[in-house]
Amino acid sequence: MSVMAHEPLSQEDILLEGFLALDTPKGFRAELIEGDIVVTPPPDGDHEECIGDVQGQISRGSETPMRCYGNKGLKISRPDLQHGDRVIPDMTVAPEELRLFRGADPWVSSAGVALVVEVTSSRPGRDRELKRRSYACGQIPLYLLLDRDHGTVTLFSEPDARDYVQALRFPFGKPVPLPEPFGFDLDTSEFG
Repeated sequence: MSVMAHEPLSQEDILLEGFLALDTPKGFRAELIEGDIVVTPPPDGDHEECIGDVQGQISRGSETPMRCYGNKGLKISRPDLQHGDRVIPDMTVAPEELRLFRGADPWVSSAGVALVVEVTSSRPGRDRELKRRSYACGQIPLYLLLDRDHGTVTLFSEPDARDYVQALRFPFGKPVPLPEPFGFDLDTSEFG
């Protein structure tokens, strides 16, 4: 009888195993971002109203039929981390025809995602920096950040390997032009 030798697990392998084994309380979200496990409490009602408003406008206004998903997991490839990131945007938007989250795997690739949306809440720095960089690494073309503390909406575009090249910031109340495949102005008057 021979015994097969196994290579020891790397720190990243151990972290991923621990992350995937987490059992968070109902409503909480666990994410793996830049090598750290981040747990977020459930959002408040104003947060959900913002997300619902954006979702409704996308459903009614997009030139390309889109499907909006709330709190679904994305696997993000990163050049600096073997297993990449595991993030859960407040909203993920993809062309309807992709049926992005069909199947049993709770974590899907970011390929095909057209837009992610975050509304700042208990730890706004995470949405402003960590998740922004993660979405750029995942080559998600557009990232829409509704920053309730600053009263602004920022549309990030042109992702490169580490961040978004372009950022257009608008105060709440001003329309935000969403480019193709959306092709409409997002009304932000209800966000304030």
